[in-house]
Amino acid sequence: MSMDTGLIFHPYMRPGRTARQTFEWGVQSSIAADKAGFSTMMISEHASQIWENIPAPELIMAAAALQTEKIKFAPMAHILPHHNPTKLAMTVGWLSQILEGRYFMGIGAGAYPLASYMHGIKEEDQNTEHLNDMVRESLFIMEKIWAREPFFYEGKYWDAGFPQEEEALTEEDEQHKLANYSPYGGGFPEFAVTGFSANSPSMRLAGERNFKPVSIYSGLDALKRHWEIYSEANIKAGFTPDRSRHAVSQTVFVADTDAEAKRLVMEGPIGFCFNRYLIPIWRRFGMMDGFAKDAGIDPLAADLEFLVDNVFVVGSPDTVVDKLNHLFEKCGGWGTLQIESHDYYDDPAPWFHSLELAAKEVAPRVKLPGAAN
Repeated sequence: MSMDTGLIFHPYMRPGRTARQTFEWGVQSSIAADKAGFSTMMISEHASQIWENIPAPELIMAAAALQTEKIKFAPMAHILPHHNPTKLAMTVGWLSQILEGRYFMGIGAGAYPLASYMHGIKEEDQNTEHLNDMVRESLFIMEKIWAREPFFYEGKYWDAGFPQEEEALTEEDEQHKLANYSPYGGGFPEFAVTGFSANSPSMRLAGERNFKPVSIYSGLDALKRHWEIYSEANIKAGFTPDRSRHAVSQTVFVADTDAEAKRLVMEGPIGFCFNRYLIPIWRRFGMMDGFAKDAGIDPLAADLEFLVDNVFVVGSPDTVVDKLNHLFEKCGGWGTLQIESHDYYDDPAPWFHSLELAAKEVAPRVKLPGAAN
């Protein structure tokens, strides 16, 4: 089985971009990815960060639905502790119907303390155990709403219910029935969960519930650990782990030559974002440690050029294929390379060319170990 390509849109828009520009770039990116043959586009939900300013990813998905044909969309992720679960269940169900099956649902507990505080979660409650408890209760309520069976639930964090609907005996009764906001096809959407830290509790939740695991690449050891945690929980819950469902989010840029690819990253929007925003964050919160460990260097010595040469997947199609196959041999491989999007709003041509090369010249040549040709 060959690797699929997907896009993950955070969106890493530089400060000063307007909401309209961010929205337009999201829709333009979805169209380009769909034409290139990408299988999925994940759109982040961030309420507090100026570089990642999408509080409502479903708006981009709804607009993109009318201008794309095959690509599947997911919020990646709706932060469940920040939403009323009944309202979110209705929104998700409706959007799933609009996309007619081209939808799956990413869920998360929240990574930004300021965003959680804005949603009424005090600092002392922003621990992993508390937030994951909220996630589980939210999921329980959403699934009950989609089942459309009568209930009333008084929970720890939310109350919710679904009313007993009277049988429709007349045509007038039919006109007053409850609207159906269950996901397209009547079942539940596929769920996906992201994990970053080496011992990610999100990977355990994904395995327990048989959700799609999505790893934010944070080093080889962490990536291998993610699959171990997921697999152990998945098997214990009675499922069979499938590497083809595993997606890995990574910084990728493909150009016609290695030199051109490196120059465009170092001097372009990706380099700007990492130098101004991501590298300082990674150093501050220890997120550079895994990359530095893989290379045997001090995390403080890991700069942009180190990342381009040793961590990112940058180069010509042949070079990128070699880098990915090398990673696959070391970690066992994954099903979808979820390429991190960046702010090429002013000049999209190099970025869209990279997406085209990734989908058409790279992905078909990268296969899960042991997969048939």
